[in-house]
Amino acid sequence: MTNPDERRLSQFQYDLPDDRIARFPLAERDQSKLLVYRQGKIIHDRFFNLTDYLPDSAFLVFNDTKVIPARLHFTKPTGALIELFLLNPLPADQPIAKAMTATGSAVWQCMVGNRKRWKPDESLQTIVGGITLTAHWHNYEQSAIRLDWRSTAGDDSVVTFAEIIQQTGEIPLPPYLKRDVTEADRTTYQTIYSQNDGAVAAPTAGLHFTPAVFESLAKRGIGHDYLTLHVGAGTFQPIKTDDIRQHQMHTEQVVYTRANLQHLLHHIDHLIPVGTTSLRALESLYWMGVKVMRYDDDPFHLDQHYAYQIDPSDQPTPTDALSSVLYYMEAHKLLSVVAHTGIYITPGYRLKMARGIVTNFHQPGSTLILLISALVGDAWRSIYTEALDQDYRFLSYGDSSLLLP
Repeated sequence: MTNPDERRLSQFQYDLPDDRIARFPLAERDQSKLLVYRQGKIIHDRFFNLTDYLPDSAFLVFNDTKVIPARLHFTKPTGALIELFLLNPLPADQPIAKAMTATGSAVWQCMVGNRKRWKPDESLQTIVGGITLTAHWHNYEQSAIRLDWRSTAGDDSVVTFAEIIQQTGEIPLPPYLKRDVTEADRTTYQTIYSQNDGAVAAPTAGLHFTPAVFESLAKRGIGHDYLTLHVGAGTFQPIKTDDIRQHQMHTEQVVYTRANLQHLLHHIDHLIPVGTTSLRALESLYWMGVKVMRYDDDPFHLDQHYAYQIDPSDQPTPTDALSSVLYYMEAHKLLSVVAHTGIYITPGYRLKMARGIVTNFHQPGSTLILLISALVGDAWRSIYTEALDQDYRFLSYGDSSLLLP
């Protein structure tokens, strides 16, 4: 059992000086510092040497989501600026990949900046690159916005929602960077392997990877695969309750393919996720397998409490759990499943899938610190103290670590 004191938010705070937050990336992605924590010992190196520290049998799991330009700006005739921050398409269970291919109209749940200046019966409009984009309230109470677009030339050109926001939107940098977005952020705040539009925050552990690092992985025979978890704005939501168990965890959409299941089963004891989102996707998949095995009516929706409700004696092996998902997909002739996870990994949680993690250094008192503590225990504090003492750069554009408990 976890010590009750370990459930207090104060136990997961540390002093992060403002000048240690990396507000811009390094010129070369793989030149970042690398802290290696392995069985209680710490080594310092550079990220381009990551491969030297991975176990021979390691199998890396990446998140190939792509950050969308989720901030849309409209100026009213009065001069008032209204910002829409895209959160998720509606209905909420709609695959984000499908929503990105919408033409003509789409409904999204948004955070609305300067909300009080936008009346429920008003429409907003902007014209960019020959396209007129109009925003209307779809449901004021639920912050649902309908977006319509058309060509100013009046032709019948098919323009997708993904193309619209690429022209009109702005990359949503994390709020703690406290700076304006630059054009370079469209590239630097994106992993080189990003494929699937839908995230509003980058899986930042992957920002360090370069073609040269992938080449070094291949030379050592270290395999990898890609899952897709669309990182939501909730990743930056602070914990506001002293008892961390009372925190309401956000839900994110994740896509698993049948090929994913086959690869993961083949390397089940050697999985090292790249980033906390990949780790959450892997652990969620285990519990979704448990739900399939228990004939749950809704196996691919996972709330934050489920993993703590199943007695350890009733928890299957990872192989059995993932095999059940694979059998389910084969029986239903599915090549992929779109799932939703709100898994909340806190100290006391026993990891089922991940044998380590490649990750950055996270905010004090965040859900990500709790996740790291679940992996390495109280050692997280000595790891972070060492990183601060050694002048590491922190947060999204900061330095990296490889944690192998």
